[in-house]
Amino acid sequence: MSLTTLERARAVERPSREAMLQRAPSVQQFWGQNRDLFQDAWKEWEEGAGHQDLMLDRSLYDPRLRNAIEQAWEDPTRETAVRDLWTEVFPDVYQAQFFDPDRLGVLRSYLDQVANAEIPLRPPYGIVLNRGGAMLDSRSEGYLAAPNFQAFYRDLMDAYMRPVSRLLFPDVMGYDTQTFGFSIQWQENKDMSLRAHSDASAVTLNINLNLPGEDFEGSAVSFFDPKTRKVDKITFAPGTALIHHGSVPHASEPITRGERYNFVLWLYGDNGQIPVRGATPVDIDPHQRWTVPEARPDSFAPF
Repeated sequence: MSLTTLERARAVERPSREAMLQRAPSVQQFWGQNRDLFQDAWKEWEEGAGHQDLMLDRSLYDPRLRNAIEQAWEDPTRETAVRDLWTEVFPDVYQAQFFDPDRLGVLRSYLDQVANAEIPLRPPYGIVLNRGGAMLDSRSEGYLAAPNFQAFYRDLMDAYMRPVSRLLFPDVMGYDTQTFGFSIQWQENKDMSLRAHSDASAVTLNINLNLPGEDFEGSAVSFFDPKTRKVDKITFAPGTALIHHGSVPHASEPITRGERYNFVLWLYGDNGQIPVRGATPVDIDPHQRWTVPEARPDSFAPF
């Protein structure tokens, strides 16, 4: 009896973690040679029994954000309602409720099933958080290619993240044509911290995927203001998000108990271009803000 596509994908011999961390040429060949197989396997997996009740759609978003976003797409002059939901918690760092905590379990259950699917996924080994998580964008090797997830991810980036980024940071307009994303998992005594750094993005959106009652200790995000040398440690509740220029220095503090789950999503321009900090932003008509760029995805991937 011949194997199904899903069975073939599960049977593929994987590169070692050491080879992936060293970015051995054989690892790139592995993902390239198996790209079509893994994409087809994710489609077969998602069509299998047990996943249809975990549809990812706009019902997962915080109702206030969802309503404000949808109204702004219908009439961009009403975008102030979106802006009012975001609170500046540090210079140029904003926070809002992004996912509905009561619905977040659907997304987490879906991701748990993804982790148990046994289809090879490339972890985000371009950063120190390399034991858990996955690459989310189709530009990345070994990405999460399940069709339902990809439709949800594209809608999140195009309908939510990009217009919010343009609204809060007008200078990113034109430097937001390309997308990138990954999930991470902070684990006590494993991936404990991430040193101070800036991102290769115009804008970064960091969403806490922990469920209500799924507590952890430590793991705050520290932000640094180069002008004032001010440092603030910010924690955020289940389903809330932080958004900031990628150039804002930040770090993740050590986690001392439990686990923390996140989506980290980036926007940047073609071939990795980002805006110059301090440049005077051009006035943008709201109707320009609430559009999807026509630029096609390029081949640039930050890591």
